[in-house]
Amino acid sequence: MRDGKFSQNNTVPPTETSVFSLFSLRGRTAIVSGAGAGIGLAVAQALAEAGANVAIWYNSNAAAVAEAKEIEEKYNVKCRAYKVNVTNADEVENAVLEQVKEFNGRLDVFVANAGIPWTQGPVIEGSLVHYREVMSINTDGVFYCARAAGRVWKRQSTEGTDAFGKKLENYNKGSFIATSSMSGHIVNIPMVQTAYNSSKAAVSHMCKSLAVEWITYARANAISPGYIETKYSKTVPKETMDTLRTKIPMGREGLPHELKGAYLYFASDASSYTTGADLITDGGYSLP
Repeated sequence: MRDGKFSQNNTVPPTETSVFSLFSLRGRTAIVSGAGAGIGLAVAQALAEAGANVAIWYNSNAAAVAEAKEIEEKYNVKCRAYKVNVTNADEVENAVLEQVKEFNGRLDVFVANAGIPWTQGPVIEGSLVHYREVMSINTDGVFYCARAAGRVWKRQSTEGTDAFGKKLENYNKGSFIATSSMSGHIVNIPMVQTAYNSSKAAVSHMCKSLAVEWITYARANAISPGYIETKYSKTVPKETMDTLRTKIPMGREGLPHELKGAYLYFASDASSYTTGADLITDGGYSLP
């Protein structure tokens, strides 16, 4: 881009035109952070079912190792689990580079899903330590993942080769997907979570900014779920959850597998002309 203007024809459409071919990830490699359970695990399963080899990242949930083995056996792809601290930029960078070499020498998709909730109520009562933890994982972690993945995609696009110098086949730019939240778009009540809302608003805008910055070598999109039934939602008091359900037009929480299609769309060539988007998947919560 020069003087606020983009060059013409700086992206190339996929050659496949059938819908099933566009959604296929056969032979491609994906990394999913925060994938030991919940949304991240469902996403890893979806990408593997579409044919991708998948590296699962987890922080404390060692059950991810067994989940990766099950995915590998069920979908006949390569799937491994790795303990990675997304708040450590060097660790993220090293993990990406090492796993790219381990997984066919390439990276096609990165799903930055790792995140934690705010659990300490009003700003004036919550600890600064917890605030820093929320922002570090939810926002800094996404930035570090984007930085590491973006470097790989720029090189792949510039050189047209994998990490071993071989020509990349069936490759049409990288796809970065970040898990944001409807809370980055609205102030949901009766929950009090200023830090969480702010962290997710930053993630949504980060993806829009990356979409422009990376236009010649990668796409960047966000998905903003509403209340999804995960281990975190189960920590919300029953009376609070009952109140929240009355604010959801669909009248219930979503289930992790209901997000599979959204992530697969952004990961695949089916969304080749979509970048900078933020898909709200909240059962209609943010509409009234």
